Amino acid sequence: MSKDLFFKRLDSSSPHGIYFYDDRIGMWKLLRSDGGAFEPFEKGVYVIYFDNAKCSACRRYDEIWYPFVDKWIKEKDKGFKFVIVFCDWFARECRSSAAAETFKKFDVHASPTTIVLYVDNNNTVKYQEKYEGVMYEFELKLILEKFEERALKAMKGEKVSPPISKESGKSLEDLIMQILKALTLGEKKD
Repeated sequence: MSKDLFFKRLDSSSPHGIYFYDDRIGMWKLLRSDGGAFEPFEKGVYVIYFDNAKCSACRRYDEIWYPFVDKWIKEKDKGFKFVIVFCDWFARECRSSAAAETFKKFDVHASPTTIVLYVDNNNTVKYQEKYEGVMYEFELKLILEKFEERALKAMKGEKVSPPISKESGKSLEDLIMQILKALTLGEKKD
């Protein structure tokens, strides 16, 4: 049986593959590098970071991502599972069939990309949101704090919108206004 591989942070020397954050020890465990695409293994919210070793924006995101995950797990956990899918450059330059297939499965063509999934008791993805580009801690918090609530509404057939939509923002000012609006609306009681 092979020895488990754990990392505090991934870097260009880390093996390509799919990693899971083990909150008991505060490290990233290589789940696998061979096989098919990532499949959720239990009910909960999965936060998946698609990381390319040759991506300079990913290195900037790392400075936000790693401290955020540590802090979130300690303060909020609530069944969140954090995953990293790691290759050199998407599925084109990847020494892991599992990671390459996961990039393809989730149609990831920008890096970094963060995908958040809501998975039910049958390990079936019921709702997902996809965010491309570097996100800051406040954006990650804004996305995750009410994610499960949005997922449950969507499962009931109600219309939901992600709190941050970079596609609709034409400028940084528009994005800031979207974030402020989402923060304001998130505090109102029905």
